[in-house]
Amino acid sequence: MSTNESHADTPPSLRERVYAELRDELLGGRIGPTERLTEPRLSKRFGVSRTPVRDALTRLVADGLLAREEWGYSVVVPSPARVRDLHEVRIAVELRGISRSIENPTLRHDAEALGEEVRHWYGLRAAPPGPSPDFVLEDERFHTALLASSGNAELVAVLAGASRWTRSVRMRGFLVPGRVEAAIDEHIEIAELVLGGSLELAHRLLHEHIGASPEIAEPT
Repeated sequence: MSTNESHADTPPSLRERVYAELRDELLGGRIGPTERLTEPRLSKRFGVSRTPVRDALTRLVADGLLAREEWGYSVVVPSPARVRDLHEVRIAVELRGISRSIENPTLRHDAEALGEEVRHWYGLRAAPPGPSPDFVLEDERFHTALLASSGNAELVAVLAGASRWTRSVRMRGFLVPGRVEAAIDEHIEIAELVLGGSLELAHRLLHEHIGASPEIAEPT
């Protein structure tokens, strides 16, 4: 059967579902770095033929999340050097969201959107979740919202890429006791400084906040 025929026989929604679920599990760290992925096992798990599974695996290889092996597919683990490089990108991009307003006072953060984010974090402070790798998604939510409120969508897109490729590494930081609570407090403080116009102090605290990540989630 040709590739075109196999695609024609597989509904796009089915291919997308398999791809999206595997992608989210890989990026969320729910598929471990030592796990072996094979078409027969995944076909059985999803209750589908091998065609949508093969399509999904091929796309995940193109995404850089999987590598093709003789026996199937392995999970790509970012090298420590790449994690450090992406972390530097994250620092530069996030700080730029504040520094552009320092340089040009006419550029103001979206107070309504950022205020809504602060209220969300006060709710988390009232009932903080326990140590969990899943908290990385809440953390990304804050940093994305803070940068988005600065008004530069392209900076947000760059941050999304850096966050996506380092998520599985950063997740480990939120298993450290007290780290979740500390992150909640720091997020609230930084956002309120931005809302209050104390941009230089917010810039410094954000730098310190992001800079703590490699010490907490040191790649091995």
